[in-house]
Amino acid sequence: MTAPTTAPVTRIVFDLDGTLIDSAPDLHLAANLVLRDEGLPEITFEQARSFIGKGAAVLISRVMEAVGLGDDGQEHARLLAKFMAHYEGEPANTVLYPGVVDALARLEAAGYPMGLCTNKPGAPTRIALRHFGLERFMQAVASADTLPERKPDPAPLRHVVNALGGGPALYVGDSEVDAETAQRAGLPIALYTEGYRKTPVEQLYHTYLFDHFDQLPEIVARHGASVEA
Repeated sequence: MTAPTTAPVTRIVFDLDGTLIDSAPDLHLAANLVLRDEGLPEITFEQARSFIGKGAAVLISRVMEAVGLGDDGQEHARLLAKFMAHYEGEPANTVLYPGVVDALARLEAAGYPMGLCTNKPGAPTRIALRHFGLERFMQAVASADTLPERKPDPAPLRHVVNALGGGPALYVGDSEVDAETAQRAGLPIALYTEGYRKTPVEQLYHTYLFDHFDQLPEIVARHGASVEA
């Protein structure tokens, strides 16, 4: 596979949770450690998984709703701080999705600039990238605290594309939030179907679908050829 030579090289921007890494086990654990300490009922893994996508603050709001705590702002801030204290360490149960590193290495070798756009807070984003050896692939990163806006607002995605030099771009994500972000940014998206999506894929905005990262380099090459044409 070779990067396009007669047209601007496509910038590839990735989501993190549910796309490159499966972090649901650690998010579930951190949430339940907070609830356990508070003497509250714990949430199920499926509940935790369904709460992922719009950042830690929204996750805690959904946890509070699930256990009947309401939406008190001060209580939310207190529980969010406790959650982050549990979650900001090295990943214990988070794993890479199969084929991620090989796919990124192939894209890097072909000359595609790559970046990351996530609603995950900056500190755990940096820890995850370092822990899994993904730092070297990401030339630009937007996390939850990079801009005032967060996905599905298109600003963070556009920010990463511009930081990579602008021009043609392809977003790679897994969820309803990612699909909406790409659509609002006016960008194509390769949707990873094994992540945290809850909506049937046919109901989501998408350009390409894939269920294993072995397929992604060819999708990128095919997309680049279509842009060039």
